[in-house]
Amino acid sequence: MSFITINNIWQEYGDHVVLERLNLQINEGEFCSMVGASGCGKSTFLRLLLGQETPSRGTITLDGKPLTAEPDNRRGVVFQRYSVFPHLSVLDNVAIGLELPQSPLFGRLFGAKKRAAREQAAQMLDKVGLGHALDKYPAQLSGGMQQRLAIAQAFIMQPRVLLLDEPFGALDPGIRKDMHALLLQLWGETRMTVFMVTHDLSEGFNLGTRLLVFDKVRLDPQAPNAYGARIAYDIPLNETRLSALSGSAPDNVYALRG
Repeated sequence: MSFITINNIWQEYGDHVVLERLNLQINEGEFCSMVGASGCGKSTFLRLLLGQETPSRGTITLDGKPLTAEPDNRRGVVFQRYSVFPHLSVLDNVAIGLELPQSPLFGRLFGAKKRAAREQAAQMLDKVGLGHALDKYPAQLSGGMQQRLAIAQAFIMQPRVLLLDEPFGALDPGIRKDMHALLLQLWGETRMTVFMVTHDLSEGFNLGTRLLVFDKVRLDPQAPNAYGARIAYDIPLNETRLSALSGSAPDNVYALRG
C-alpha cells in the first residue's frame, strides 16, 4: 500500500477549476519535485496536502487514513518567505517547536525538559550551519541563514511529510547550491517524504527522485477557467536523471522552464 494516495482530486473555486483528476501513489521516502507554469495549481496542491484546504472532490489518504482537515505535526512546511518568529532568538525559534506540543497551555517547558529541548534545538542548528548564531535574531541573519533557520524549524519536528513551496526562489545562485546540498543531506538522514514546488526545472531534476509536471491539457479560449491543471508528466528520476539533464526529457517539460 502506498504511503500517500491521491484519488481523483479536483479543486474548484466557484466556476474556476484549478485542479482536475489528480491521481497519485506516493511511497514513503520519495522526493517529489513539482514544476509547471505559474498559476497551474502547484501551491494549491501543497495546501491540500497540508490540510489548509479541503478538496472539492476526491480523497487524500496518509498511511491509509484520510488526511486530517487541520495541519498536524506529521506535516512540516517551508515557504519562500521565511516563516520565522522575529521576536525570538535563533535558538528559541527552533526550541519552541519542541516546547509547544509538550506544553500547549504555557507554550514553554521548564527545568530539565527545557534544557533537553534547547540542547536538541542547538544540535539541529549546528547541523544546518547556524551553531554560531544561537543568540542572534532573524533580522540579524542573511536571507540564506534565515532559510536555514526555517528548515531547522521544520526538521526539528521530525514530520513524516515535508512540504516546500519555492523555498530557495529568493536566494542567490551560490547560496541556493549550498541549500540544495543541505536539504539533500537532511533528507538522506531522515528519508521523510518531500514535495517541493519550484520554477527552476534543473532544481527539480537535481533534487527530486520524481518529477511531477503540472499543466492544463484542456483549454477553452471562451472559458479559460473551465478546466484545471493535471499532472501531465510523472517522471521517475532515480534512473532517468542523467539522461534528462543531458537533454532527453520531453520537449513539453522544457517548455515550462522559468
